[in-house]
Amino acid sequence: MLSVAFSPDGQTLASGSSDSTIRLWDLGEPTAAPVVLSGHEDEVGPVAFSPDGQTLASGSDDRTIRLWDLGEPTAAPVVLSGHESWVLSVAFSPDGQTLASGSSDRTIRLWDLGEPTAAPVVLSGHEDEVWSVAFSPDGQTLASGSSDNTIRLWDVDEPTAAPVVLSGHESGVGPVAFSPDGQTLASGSDDRTIRLWDLGEPTAAPVVLSGHEAGVRSVAFSPDGQTLPAGVLAVPSGSGMWASQRPHPSFSAATGVG
Repeated sequence: MLSVAFSPDGQTLASGSSDSTIRLWDLGEPTAAPVVLSGHEDEVGPVAFSPDGQTLASGSDDRTIRLWDLGEPTAAPVVLSGHESWVLSVAFSPDGQTLASGSSDRTIRLWDLGEPTAAPVVLSGHEDEVWSVAFSPDGQTLASGSSDNTIRLWDVDEPTAAPVVLSGHESGVGPVAFSPDGQTLASGSDDRTIRLWDLGEPTAAPVVLSGHEAGVRSVAFSPDGQTLPAGVLAVPSGSGMWASQRPHPSFSAATGVG
């Protein structure tokens, strides 16, 4: 199992797996057989529910994203194609109208869910794999974390404009998460630190949280924005966060895991 995500109402858990399937678990009856969603042709990495809970997005090593109608989950999904390598992250905008995807092809794509098969907007600039994408609570900013050691902040209304680049991490950036008020961005890295960026002054030096003894794989703000839990990947000293041939980080976002 490579990723998990809770539905907005907390009643369903979705899991993505290296067996190329997604499973939907009814948390009211967690020991019941799950609904199995099949169709991907390679490992399933990120999964994310739409804000209304009606759609599940899944990204895969088969270079596609699939959109599953949870009102009829066994129906054929909408397939979004265009990435040239593994899909590593997916995130819905707060209004559910846009899906962002990050890939090892070094790009981010913005898909208009009102017309999902139309060509997406392609955001280029990262110099290595894009491991995470996250929308700000107001939907105006998209943050992306990359193996190029940077975070980029993209203006969703002008996505082709040059992004703000946040530099400082000394190794690849995995998870990124916005605080509930949208004023702070947290990022975790293989450099074993978390950094807190003041988005009112994003190019100012961030607050650096140190202490982990391995790469930071997940960050999430508490609902009140006062606490930041973080998870790590236990790896031997000197190893990278993504030490295996093809790992999928289950990076957590501000409101869940995805």
